[in-house]
Amino acid sequence: YPLIGAVNLNGLSVAAAETKLSNALQSGGFLQKPQVTITLVQVRNNQIAVLGQVAKPGRFPLESAGTRVTDMLATAGGVTPGGDDWAILTGMRNGKAFRELIDIPAIFLGGHTDKDTVLQGGDTLYVHRAAVFYIYGEAQRSGAYRIERDMTVMQAMAQGGGPTNRGSENRLRLHRKGSDGKMQNVEPLLS
Repeated sequence: YPLIGAVNLNGLSVAAAETKLSNALQSGGFLQKPQVTITLVQVRNNQIAVLGQVAKPGRFPLESAGTRVTDMLATAGGVTPGGDDWAILTGMRNGKAFRELIDIPAIFLGGHTDKDTVLQGGDTLYVHRAAVFYIYGEAQRSGAYRIERDMTVMQAMAQGGGPTNRGSENRLRLHRKGSDGKMQNVEPLLS
């Protein structure tokens, strides 16, 4: 700043920055009653990118210190029905790359409010598509369905309405991709 040199305004509101510059000009003896006005032209590093399975993906301003993951998900319109229960938060903390998996339902249902991380400018919040399973063959309602937590084979069958008159639970086959990427036939446990 002319006359007073470099002034650190990091983390200050616009009003506080105006006061700091005004006080520096007055205490330096340059002006008797300085009036400083700062106009914010563009917000840069105080934005959060919210991507993936949310109602309104995009970049959102970090309006206040202490904004948390759930606040930003709400700003983005919430997680869509096809979205996962987990959010991935990436950014920089203390000059190092930062990545955290956040269990969204656990924040509310499990009371794990400590997992509702405070966001910083430049962070990216990503909600992936929920895992699905497919029902085909002699089922009432074939199609793709979301895998719910701790879902059993019986619950999955109920999603598809159960077998048709020509189908049978005894002839049920379960195909699962193994860790090697190959399809495996697994004997389902129906109890």
